[in-house]
Amino acid sequence: MSKIVDREELQELISRFQGEGKTIVFTNGCFDLLHVGHVRYLQEAKDLGDLLVVGLNSDSSVARLKGKNRPLIPQGERAEILSALECVDFITVFEEDTPEKLILILRPDWVVKGGDYKLGDLPEAKLVEQFGGKIKTLSFVPNHSTSQIIEKAGSHADHSKRQ
Repeated sequence: MSKIVDREELQELISRFQGEGKTIVFTNGCFDLLHVGHVRYLQEAKDLGDLLVVGLNSDSSVARLKGKNRPLIPQGERAEILSALECVDFITVFEEDTPEKLILILRPDWVVKGGDYKLGDLPEAKLVEQFGGKIKTLSFVPNHSTSQIIEKAGSHADHSKRQ
């Protein structure tokens, strides 16, 4: 079975697993250049339950959120990379800028975000509480962000050109 599923198939799978008493953990993001901060975050998220579901921002969503030069990696490849991680059970791509619709459909037991977010700033926080789920921010790995990697790579390329 592929880990990369559409919204409808994921809804059926999650419903079945919840019926079996499994704890579902949901997170979302762009995951444009997978780095150690992402991996540690996803492993920590998986520790909260039986199944980890990743909502992956589509290419058009990433461009709206991060700028016209993003994503660097197309959504199909980003999903494939995430699916190679043992801690990730399912990935679904979503077009919206925020995951509220997906969360409402799935109704996971946990919704988790990186430690660079504040719970009060998350639009999905109230939604999760309304259906009885829990929301939590996880550890943040300083100096490990895709934007920082891109900036650093750019400065290395500029430096190389001058030599």
